[in-house]
Amino acid sequence: MKYIIMCGGTYLRWPEPRQLLRIHDEPIVCRTIRLLKEEGVSDIAISSNDSRFEGLGVPVLHHDNEYVASGKILAGYWHECFYPTKEPVCYIFGDVVFSPEAIHTIVATETDDIQFFASAPPFDPRYIKTWAEPFALKVMDPERLKTAKIVTEQFARIGFFKRKPIMWELWQVITDHKLNDIDYSSYVAINDYTCDVDSPEDLKRIEQYVPYTVRAEVIG
Repeated sequence: MKYIIMCGGTYLRWPEPRQLLRIHDEPIVCRTIRLLKEEGVSDIAISSNDSRFEGLGVPVLHHDNEYVASGKILAGYWHECFYPTKEPVCYIFGDVVFSPEAIHTIVATETDDIQFFASAPPFDPRYIKTWAEPFALKVMDPERLKTAKIVTEQFARIGFFKRKPIMWELWQVITDHKLNDIDYSSYVAINDYTCDVDSPEDLKRIEQYVPYTVRAEVIG
């Protein structure tokens, strides 16, 4: 299975891609690559429309998408951030600081369909947010994901969602769940300090829980 770290889209609140922000002097995306390799994963790539992800030791799948955000969605659909593929794939969200245990759970979890990984209440005391965040999507049937993306966009265009759809709305369509209502029992919950980064303050709060790891400077 290929593991694709999603680093595309445009986030206007940041001077650089937030996936390249450093935690203990290690870029977030490089930390994810390292943790995947420590789990024995070798087929790793980054999907992005930004040349700054070149040279990190894994292939970059150039993927143009129109998703633009600055506190609110300005353009495009979030689900277009998934790099299209016809083979089984695990999409890893690039702006998430993962614990080693979280990456192990994602890699070790088997599915013959589509499996979603996210935080869920009740949250771990180390978790920095008061709402659930998505972390990864494991897909055995890319055609089913493609269909779900089309349906999600159709629902959005006729106003079925309270907001422009992101991962949660896509998952509701995949599971045929009630729209605008999150079923926290329908996916694999990861509850520790694993979380995405929305601000420099988030990074500082997460960093206090992340053990410093001695590592090679070059990922290869």
